Amino acid sequence: MQFPAATPTAPAAPAPTALRVELGERSYPILIGSGLLHSPELLARDVRHRDILLVTNTVVAPLYADELERSLAEGPAHGGSNASRATRRIVRVVLPDGEQHKTLATAGRVFDVLIANRFGRDALVMALGGGVVGDLAGFVAACYQRGVDLVQVPTTLLAHVDSAVGGKTAVNHPGGKNLIGAFHQPRAVIADTDLLRTLPDRELSAGLAEVIKYGLIRDAGFFDWLEDNVEALLAREPAALAHAIRRSCEIKAQIVGSDEREHGERALLNLGHTFGHAIESAGGYVGTLHGEAVAVGMLIATDMAARLGLADAALLVRLRALLGRARLPLLAPPIGARRALEYMRIDKKVQSGRVRLVLPVGLGDATVSADYPDAALAETLGAWFGP
Repeated sequence: MQFPAATPTAPAAPAPTALRVELGERSYPILIGSGLLHSPELLARDVRHRDILLVTNTVVAPLYADELERSLAEGPAHGGSNASRATRRIVRVVLPDGEQHKTLATAGRVFDVLIANRFGRDALVMALGGGVVGDLAGFVAACYQRGVDLVQVPTTLLAHVDSAVGGKTAVNHPGGKNLIGAFHQPRAVIADTDLLRTLPDRELSAGLAEVIKYGLIRDAGFFDWLEDNVEALLAREPAALAHAIRRSCEIKAQIVGSDEREHGERALLNLGHTFGHAIESAGGYVGTLHGEAVAVGMLIATDMAARLGLADAALLVRLRALLGRARLPLLAPPIGARRALEYMRIDKKVQSGRVRLVLPVGLGDATVSADYPDAALAETLGAWFGP
């Protein structure tokens, strides 16, 4: 499907659509569309709580927090009576921006606000932000009073298509990324595509790394479509963005629905992440965006698959070309193979002392394996990270 080039009069995005992550009694909707924050009635379907903690950051709060709070205040709570609407309480927590702040100390600040305001188990934590805000707010929701409701309102492309969906919550540790966390599914994901209008170009490209990942692991036709439409996505053409977000969420919802706790195929979603997390950890979570690290990690994984004979070398060429057109980095930082391996060995995907790797075996197909020669991993790390 080819979209026309972006113009000043580009067509509006399609009407909002709803997907579902099927997890039995914990199933929830992913609402995707334009103007969702302006719809108190739509928000009220999944936000009927009297007490709401809105977690956001210093970048997003001035842009969207007031707007969201107005819509929440107008919507019904506790069944929709006028009395309950008047008594809805919304408390805002504004966190510093950046992956380096996704820590236990920052989570502690959020817990302090919940406790100071005497929020109970019927409270809602709402995350308004990108992956850092969503991960940290989700972790707080999972832990506070052994679990309170969570709603994700993603503001970055990466959060729209990945981190807001699936229930993974965590904070970082100096020893590794996302080492302290819990599975805690949201009550809903409200993905308002209008929020991407203010997203910096670099952040948009970082989100495209995760979008490309879905085509690489599960849908060759989607990868083909991305090759045809990457410029439309960079131009923020509404129809192109809506399609990319919807298809990415469809793939993730299906995988999470069949393997919520990552005992099997959900690990495929980690393509590029083990290598990428090493890059982020080595840099102290500054300087490299998560999606940028994942982009390089996917190249490393594909290169290793080619070295092992699992994938055709042409796949690496094709992936590199698409990532480059998406304005993503194509080289790893020279942190050294030994240091990279040290970080990979404390990754969550290590089992019985072996680093499990997600390796492409063809376009739209990948495998998870710890059965590879150590020499092949060492050779690949050396080629990318230096000795």
